[in-house]
Amino acid sequence: WEQFCCIAALEEAVFITGGFGTDSGRLRTTQAMVGGMDAPTTPLSRSKQEAREVWPLWKLVLIALPQLSVQVLWCFIGPHSAPYMQHLGAGTVLATLNNIAGPITGFFTGPIVGATSDGLTSRFGRRRPVIVTGLVSLWIAGMLFSGAEHIFPLRQCGAAGPASILEGNATNATRLLSEAEPMPVPCTALFFAAPMYWVMDVTINILQTPHRALVADLASPHQQVPMQVVFVFMMSIGNFLAFSIMQIYEKPVDHMIELMFGICLLNTVCVAIQFSVARERPLNKAGAPKQSFCSPVLNVAEAVKHSPCLLYQLAGVQCLVWIGNTAWNLYSAQWFTQAVFQGAEHAGKGTEEYNNYVEGNAAFSFGGQMKSVLQLISSLVIIAILLKTTIRPRLVYAPCIFIGTVVSLLAAFVVGHAGGFAQLCLILSIMPETGSFAIPFGLVATLNARAAREGKLVSTALQMALLNCCVVIGQQICTIILALIQSQMSLEKALPLVFMVAAVAQGFGGIGALFLNDAPPGEDSEEETEADAEEGTDADAENSGEAKTAPAQGE
Repeated sequence: WEQFCCIAALEEAVFITGGFGTDSGRLRTTQAMVGGMDAPTTPLSRSKQEAREVWPLWKLVLIALPQLSVQVLWCFIGPHSAPYMQHLGAGTVLATLNNIAGPITGFFTGPIVGATSDGLTSRFGRRRPVIVTGLVSLWIAGMLFSGAEHIFPLRQCGAAGPASILEGNATNATRLLSEAEPMPVPCTALFFAAPMYWVMDVTINILQTPHRALVADLASPHQQVPMQVVFVFMMSIGNFLAFSIMQIYEKPVDHMIELMFGICLLNTVCVAIQFSVARERPLNKAGAPKQSFCSPVLNVAEAVKHSPCLLYQLAGVQCLVWIGNTAWNLYSAQWFTQAVFQGAEHAGKGTEEYNNYVEGNAAFSFGGQMKSVLQLISSLVIIAILLKTTIRPRLVYAPCIFIGTVVSLLAAFVVGHAGGFAQLCLILSIMPETGSFAIPFGLVATLNARAAREGKLVSTALQMALLNCCVVIGQQICTIILALIQSQMSLEKALPLVFMVAAVAQGFGGIGALFLNDAPPGEDSEEETEADAEEGTDADAENSGEAKTAPAQGE
């Protein structure tokens, strides 16, 4: 929801610039998001829109700045949530299953917060009160989650504990007896941090949802595409900063409270800069949309029933693509430290396993930095291709997905313990994600152009919310599959298998993308015109034949 909340305004900007290889510059329909629904803009409202204040681009950039700090938070917490749960004493299966928190909370929180923000009538505006609420709650939940081991000190088990757990595996037991540091066992800290992680995910969704909406409220239609590029920069720089933060300490999970404090402070600074620039006009209570608490989710369900076939196809592709993306986003850190470099998070300092773990974390964070650079470059290239050429979106999207398929296969079968090769795969794994954020934008614009031409109701925001729900489903499928695999084998053996699943899913996703019906509306119109012309010619021929035979009958 957050990724696409300004899609309606962006759609108009694309039509005005004649993007996606069509003559759709002639189509200048504006749609206003009201409580999650799109409504056509009347000439009077359009004149008011044109007369409103035009914000300088540099101010809009500052208003969009919190997107950077939120991306730092997501990029840092994603790959370290499961290792932190293990650090507190959770088993690998439980630590993995706890990652379902983000998709589930985002599925419901995003639409509900978005609709609440749309109808808020506070004198401070619609977006800023929600942002403040999210920021304050993030500080509370973030500090409680990361400080769980300090609030409830970990109970340690000595060498006898792990040895008895691993009874029957003499090699591992001997190693742990001789060189392992005290290993935490499940205790109050774990049972406190696990649900607090869910609460923290809710607070992040509350914080991030209004950011793009605030920019969309203030930017003019002609500023929407430049601001989309700005958001690409923000997300890429945020990812780069997050991977840089991971290099501050040898073992980030040992310093979660310090790192979380710094990230929360960064979010506070960015929001303060945003508030120093942004000004909102309070929403009139008389004009505020009235909706029930669950209406955003119900609206998405309504969109499912009345959506055309293309959206169903695109939703299936998104689900498959994000099974693979989740494998890389959430579990590649563990793959580096434990499978590729054969380290151990609980190994004693100075041991070979400890040094391997530290080396694996360093390799992962550096690969992540380069991955962020490729994300920025590839995003700009894709946007340029979609706006400036006649290449079909599916022919851009499918190669991006197939790149992910190839690198996932390499990670599963070829990489082994080659650290440099693993970094290359990590860097290239960003391509399906980059395509999944850029291509649906063009396809939905094409879809709605067709619907508008046919006189149908256009519901852009709901369609994008539906796509985001499919992203969530893909994330859940990946996490559950990995947990099931881990229940049968060790984490080191399970991680390559989940990349096999990612490769299969993205392979089918790429094939599905090739068969998407993304024909531009202009071509459809020409085909319909030609068909009508052919029918007209046939009809004229029939009439002509009748005219010729009529005199004969009269004779």
